[in-house]
Amino acid sequence: MALIQYLFKQNPMKYIYDIQQLMSNKNLMLVYEGEFTQEITKSVLSMTERNLESVGEENNIKRKVFNVMVECLQNICKHADSNENITEDKGAVFMIGREDGNYVITSGNFIGNDHVPKLKEKLTHINSLDKEGLKSYYKELIKNSELSDKGGAGLGFVDIARKSGSKLEFDFERINDQYSFFSFKTKISKED
Repeated sequence: MALIQYLFKQNPMKYIYDIQQLMSNKNLMLVYEGEFTQEITKSVLSMTERNLESVGEENNIKRKVFNVMVECLQNICKHADSNENITEDKGAVFMIGREDGNYVITSGNFIGNDHVPKLKEKLTHINSLDKEGLKSYYKELIKNSELSDKGGAGLGFVDIARKSGSKLEFDFERINDQYSFFSFKTKISKED
């Protein structure tokens, strides 16, 4: 991560404190950057579960947080296999924190530029739907789409929107002629 590299170059020992302060100020419970595997995904879920239990979070909120986390982590893993030719640091990032009574889940990973327009269109469409519209769209995708080993025809993002009850935030940062960095954020209200 560019921020960590910058902080490290400024003062190799102070950067640890700087990172701790950044995480504390942003109410981040967990941050992971690097390669994502099944084992790492299990560890991230397990650490989050312990953290949520330690603050006495309600079961229905924990379920929503886990469902959204799993979908985000699957999205990262889905794109990891197809990004073997990236020359830059190709690690993905995953964060979970708290903000204004919500749990905030953020992820970022490289995707091919050829996938950006379709994904942007799909996410924009999902954001245009209300609760009933999301339910209908989900059923339509299940009925009319072929599921593959690589994913469920966009069902994950629809499921995230349904479970979180909030609009999906996203951005695409073009890295080079082949790849962009896809940033994704969603909020889960603790008030439900």
